[in-house]
Amino acid sequence: MKPFAYIRVTSLQEAAAAYASHPGSRYIGGGTNLVDLMKHGVETPDALIDLTRLPLRDIQELPTGALRVGAGVSNTDLAVHPLVRTRYPALSQALLAGASGQLRNVATTGGNLLQRTRCPYFQDVSKPCNKREPGTGCAARNGVHRDHAVLGHSAHCIATHPSDMAVALTALDAGIELYDGEHGTREVAAADFHRLPGEHPERDTVIRPGEIVTAVLLPPAAPGAVSLYRKARDRASYAFALASVAAVLEIDDGRVRHVALAFGGLAHRPWRARTTEERLTGAVPTDEAVREAVDAELTAARPLPGNAFKVDLARNLARDALGALVRSASGAPPARPRP
Repeated sequence: MKPFAYIRVTSLQEAAAAYASHPGSRYIGGGTNLVDLMKHGVETPDALIDLTRLPLRDIQELPTGALRVGAGVSNTDLAVHPLVRTRYPALSQALLAGASGQLRNVATTGGNLLQRTRCPYFQDVSKPCNKREPGTGCAARNGVHRDHAVLGHSAHCIATHPSDMAVALTALDAGIELYDGEHGTREVAAADFHRLPGEHPERDTVIRPGEIVTAVLLPPAAPGAVSLYRKARDRASYAFALASVAAVLEIDDGRVRHVALAFGGLAHRPWRARTTEERLTGAVPTDEAVREAVDAELTAARPLPGNAFKVDLARNLARDALGALVRSASGAPPARPRP
């Protein structure tokens, strides 16, 4: 591993000043992804700025009923928090579906948002990769496509974003709070935080150089709203999503008042299914209406030779998830699991 400086800070101001003194450095919280990438030679910062002593480990209920989650809160603590489990079950389920228990105990909310793709061509420094080294090409395009994107990919990158948590935050209309020493604090919608690859796949998010993720802001949960997260993967634990879905639903007088749907494992970012949402809002949520709304979203899919199965997988996950939420919101008993 390349030698690097290590700087421990105790305030946001100190962190911003440390970054200004070491351009190109990396902030580190749990380090569950960054340290691995440094060992592989993918990340080679001159300095690490340790944020673990910043006061970012609280989960606060705000007077509005919203929840403010500090960026240093561990994935385990967030998943099991009583207010998260009762008001935002999709988020709790997504966190518990990710990584292993040991990793969740260390990984942080901010780090989860900033983790990088698990594309094997990105992690293998002997292969060209536009995300790792812009302009070198995309080895994945002519490689094995099974785990890669079917939505929103470009000629420059077909990688997917790995986070389960970010998919749930996107469906829950969460906000991401950011800080830098020059401009102070700003908030970005979770749905807009990660970006599609386009011509610049090296940019995973809209975060600016030196900005720090300080908190996640969850809006008040609407009375009667139900949510869930479902994930398809190769084994029961410690595996990234082949496809996943987070969904939120409110029904009023037999019609959909609000629906939010986000896919994971299909694109360079959590994919908010706006077409599905537009078709279902105000509609009677019959099985046929759900099927047509989900199918309309996935007409945008452009699968590669090795991953066409992901489209059917995502379609079935979304139909089942929305069907389960319709039954839950209507007070009907849950459907029996498929054999």
